[in-house]
Amino acid sequence: MTGTHQSPAVPSPEDFERINDLVTGHWKSQAVRAAVKLCLADHLSSGGLTAEEVAHRAGSAPDTTFRLMRACVTLGLLSADGEGRFYGTQSLAALRTDAPGSLRGHVLAVTQEAQFLAFSRLTDAVFKGGTQVEAVLGTDFFTYLEHHPDQAREFSEGLTSLTTNWVGDAASVINTTGVEVAVDVGGANGTLLYLLAEKNPTMRGIVFDRPNVLEGARAERDSRGLADRIELVGGTFFDAVPEADLYLLKFILHDWDEESCVKILRRCRAAMRPGARIAIVEVIVGEITDPGPGSLMDLNMLAVVSGRERSLSEYDTLLMAAGLRRISVTEARRSPQSVIEAQALCFPSETGVT
Repeated sequence: MTGTHQSPAVPSPEDFERINDLVTGHWKSQAVRAAVKLCLADHLSSGGLTAEEVAHRAGSAPDTTFRLMRACVTLGLLSADGEGRFYGTQSLAALRTDAPGSLRGHVLAVTQEAQFLAFSRLTDAVFKGGTQVEAVLGTDFFTYLEHHPDQAREFSEGLTSLTTNWVGDAASVINTTGVEVAVDVGGANGTLLYLLAEKNPTMRGIVFDRPNVLEGARAERDSRGLADRIELVGGTFFDAVPEADLYLLKFILHDWDEESCVKILRRCRAAMRPGARIAIVEVIVGEITDPGPGSLMDLNMLAVVSGRERSLSEYDTLLMAAGLRRISVTEARRSPQSVIEAQALCFPSETGVT
C-alpha cells in the first residue's frame, strides 16, 4: 500500500466559532472587570441610564463608557432600548455590591493584573516546567500581594466570593459535633469558619493567615457578630499552626508543590489534638477521559503559583507522607469542589511517643 497524504479538512463555521470564542476569552473577562470597576450593577439597580449618565456617576469618559456598555449588551450583562438607555440583566445583578453571594469579588480576583500577567507566560511555563510568575511580577505571587494591598484585597474578596457561592456545600458536609476549636488555615476572610461557627454555636475558632490579610477577616467576623468566639492569629503555616480539633484547608494545598504541601500538613499534624481531623476543600481532577473543571484550574496554578490541582490518589500520597490518612471524601452537590477528611495515622499517646 502506497502512502498518501490527505489535506487537512477546511475549518467549518462551527470550528471557527469555537476557536474564536476560546482565544478571545480575555476580551470578555476584562470587559466584565471594567463593568465591575465602573459599578454598572449598582448604578443600574434602580432603572435604565444612558452611558453619559453612568459616566457622570462613575467618573469615567462618556464615549468609552458607551463602548463598554454596548459590548456588555453582547455579553448578556446589559440590554438597551432605541433611546440609548441601558438596563441591567439578571446576570449583571449578580455583580452588585450588596447582592447576597455577590460575584463581584470573584471577578476582581480572577481578572486582576497579577494573575493576568502571570497567565500571559503560560506557554513559557509549559516549556520550562513551572511557573514563570517572577519574570512578570519580580517575585512570587503571594509576596507580590503583600506589597500591593489593593490586589491583595481583591484576592481575599475573590476567596470570600467563592467560599460564599461554593463552600456553603462544604460547610453542610463538614461535621463539627464535639469540635471545641477549629482553625481556618490560610483562611483569608474566614468565611468557611464563620459558616461552621454559625451552624455550631458552641464551637470556637481561629482564622490563621498572614497578618496583612487579617483586616478583611476582622471586618467579616465582626459583621457576623462572632468577635467573642473567633480569634484572628497572624503567622505562616510553614512554621506552626494553633492547636485545634479541626483544621480547615480551603483552596490551600493547590497553591503549593508537593514538598510544601507535606510541610503544611505536617504542621497541622503536629498541632492536632487526639482525634482531630483535617478537612481539605479542593477541586479534584478526574480521570484523563473526563478530567472536569479541575484541569483548567490546574493551568491557573501552573501560571500563577508553584502548585497544581490533583487527583484523589495524589492527595492520598500527600496525606500519607505527612502521617495522615483519608477517612472520607464527599463531592459537593452544586459546585465542583470536594471535601477530603483525614486523621493522623496514630497519635503520640497511642505510640508512647511524646
